[in-house]
Amino acid sequence: MKTGIHPKYFSDAVITCSCGTVYKTGSTKQNSRIELCSNCHPFYTGEQKIVDTEGRVDRIKRRFNLDEK
Repeated sequence: MKTGIHPKYFSDAVITCSCGTVYKTGSTKQNSRIELCSNCHPFYTGEQKIVDTEGRVDRIKRRFNLDEK
C-alpha cells in the first residue's frame, strides 16, 4: 500500500443542518452543512411541501381535472 495518499479522518466531525440540528460522526471533512436531515425532511415528518413555480400545480390540476373537494 502506498503511504500518504489517504485523506485525514476526523472521528469527531460535526454535521449541521439548515434547521439547526447538529450531528457528530466520523468523516474526512471536519465540518459539513446540509440542507435536509431526518428532523426536517418531508418523508420523515409527514409534511408535504409543494413549491409552486408559475402556477404549475394549478395547470396540472386543470389538465387532469384534479379539483380538491
